[in-house]
Amino acid sequence: MITVTNVTKRFESQEAVKGIHLHVKKGSIYGLLGSNGAGKTTLMKMLAGIYKPDDGSVEIQEKEIYENIEMKQRVIFIPDALYYLPQSTVAQMADYYRHFYDHWNEERFKELQKVFNIDFKHKVHRMSKGMQRQVAFWLALSAMPDYLILDEPIDGLDPVMRQKIKNLLFQEVADRDMTIIISSHNLREIEDLCDHVGIMHKGKLVLERELDDLKSDIHKIQVAFRSEEHSVRMEEKLQVLYQEQRGSVHLYIVRGNRNGIEKDLLKLQPYVLDMLPLTLEEIFIYEMEDLGYEIKNVLL
Repeated sequence: MITVTNVTKRFESQEAVKGIHLHVKKGSIYGLLGSNGAGKTTLMKMLAGIYKPDDGSVEIQEKEIYENIEMKQRVIFIPDALYYLPQSTVAQMADYYRHFYDHWNEERFKELQKVFNIDFKHKVHRMSKGMQRQVAFWLALSAMPDYLILDEPIDGLDPVMRQKIKNLLFQEVADRDMTIIISSHNLREIEDLCDHVGIMHKGKLVLERELDDLKSDIHKIQVAFRSEEHSVRMEEKLQVLYQEQRGSVHLYIVRGNRNGIEKDLLKLQPYVLDMLPLTLEEIFIYEMEDLGYEIKNVLL
């Protein structure tokens, strides 16, 4: 269990994170979403014990993570900007990890070499961005962490390797109850991974839900009413996040109970009524617009 209580982090006069409360259950995959500059990376570095909160607390299994060597043995953070020791090979980086992580699994390290198919003797700095990302996962998973924190983890990976890494992460969660926090702007990719999501905006956590609950609460509706009076009546009744009209067809993004919304619309006997699913990316866009993050001419 990861528990963040009223955490604030400042850099000079700027508050990057503002009074955040966050809860991540053991064995879950938590997607941390947000606008650019929302404070996601700052929060993740506090979760990894790299930054110390100015106010509040960050606890993993009821223990403060900052300057806690024992807990840091169980947490690995893979940042967006990777760093390796200069001129180091994969084997040398593995030796470096062995000295820091007591749960390093040599057998696992050798097994994963078959997945990534990278020579131990290759120097990491000469590899492509995608291959360096693969090495980061290879080393991290060999260290057998209980908590894995990932910032833009699939950046630079080809589609085949993305799927391989997704499968590895699912396996770790299923087999070892590993907890993952993942932040990415590629929402179509992480939608398949996450069971919980939190959305940050301007340093605050503005939404935290199970993904299935979030999807069941926001709907895309295409409807052709029998009269303009009907459209006005429904717009007053619906909690509309976004709307537009294409000829006689109205398109709405609404929040609420699907059955109740559909029942109210059917009472008006519309010519056309379609209730369509939304992707996580679409949900994010309209949630952000509802928060004042202006979005114009969104194509659906």
